[in-house]
Amino acid sequence: MNQYSKQFPWLKGVFFSGAIATTAALSLIVPMGGRSVFAALQDSPKNLVDEVWQIVNQEYVDNSFNKIDWQATRQQLLSKNYTTKEQAYDAIRAALKPLGDPYTRFMDPEQFQALTNQTSGELSGVGIRLELNDKTKSLQIVSPIDNSPAAKAKLKPGDGIVAIDGKSTKGMTLEEASSMIRGEVGTSVTLRISRDGKEPFDVKLSRAQIELPAVHHALKQEGQARIGYISLNEFSAHAPEQMQKAIQDLEKEKVNGYVLDLRGNPGGLLNASVEIARMWIDSGLIVRTVDRKGGDQKFSANNTAITKSPLVVLVDGNSASASEILTGALKDNKRASVIGSKTFGKAVVQSVHSLSDGSGLAVTIQHYYPPNGEDINHKGIDPDVKLELTEAQEKQLESNPNLRATKDDPQYKQAINTLTTNAFAQPSLGRTVKPMSIR
Repeated sequence: MNQYSKQFPWLKGVFFSGAIATTAALSLIVPMGGRSVFAALQDSPKNLVDEVWQIVNQEYVDNSFNKIDWQATRQQLLSKNYTTKEQAYDAIRAALKPLGDPYTRFMDPEQFQALTNQTSGELSGVGIRLELNDKTKSLQIVSPIDNSPAAKAKLKPGDGIVAIDGKSTKGMTLEEASSMIRGEVGTSVTLRISRDGKEPFDVKLSRAQIELPAVHHALKQEGQARIGYISLNEFSAHAPEQMQKAIQDLEKEKVNGYVLDLRGNPGGLLNASVEIARMWIDSGLIVRTVDRKGGDQKFSANNTAITKSPLVVLVDGNSASASEILTGALKDNKRASVIGSKTFGKAVVQSVHSLSDGSGLAVTIQHYYPPNGEDINHKGIDPDVKLELTEAQEKQLESNPNLRATKDDPQYKQAINTLTTNAFAQPSLGRTVKPMSIR
């Protein structure tokens, strides 16, 4: 992962939002000023520019706009002529930059669609994860998504894609290939597949609406303990129902405790984090949000916890936003012991707006605070047991994800030790554990 991705984990994939408001609101323009302004708005690119300005003016969490003259910004924007949408896009991005907020951002239509797919937890396609093989630089299937057209066609991990609709994939980027494979539900795409021991063959797939898995779970036998391991990749719209099913499935297996892995999770929908927190705790505050006027809203547990079994949460420096809401709720309510490294520190909430030309705008509208009331923005949450991975260990787990939640994963090993020695009952706050040697 490059340094930019580490600095802003909400950029995971193409674009991801961190903790955002559940509803992607359709924005409305409220015309301001006199007749000259109204006339200027008849120009479509200029209309888009002012549409963005109006939303920020009405919703942005800092009503001082980082001490810039936001009204003067509008006059400057409307004084220019934009002959293309790209010019308008550049002007919008330039106008937002002085706010000093990387989370208030403009997205072109393609970026906005990617964000919409990710937060909705759905996309239209054939259901395959792709990568470029490091050695051959050829397009390769990482895995088909369960119940997708690709899975039903029995495509396999390691299958190569030689051509898409007759066009060779040689020299094709991952983005170009993905763009060709995606499409409207009901349309079809033909992939030429290369597989070890076989001649290349064609597979015709009909595109469908696919629910993306955000939750993965497994029963792990660790000595005498039956451990329910749950990995949550992002807080999409489908994450709560997937989490509920995972917990219920593992409860049937009569597990002795749980490991909830939030490492690398960049966040997602605010309401999804609240719903998931309610599956683990029966009572107590989950999170409090505060808007630009000082109005606050509290989200609390509602006696709907699915399990009371011991719980350990794994976090790292890329556990951000909605991940930090869930972590803070579980830690401060003494429901779980938190193990790993300090979290990212993103304690702001965005609303997402669909703009008139299909582009989008994310605007920071609230600050949030965990139950203990601390401001974790730019600070993060300290784990109960601090266990930093060495650079070599990080590279090992990144290059081979199958080693996560095994004996080769020091943070997971510490979680199992915590569960099996009942250390979860009295977390050792601030205790630092040296990286464990692997045997």
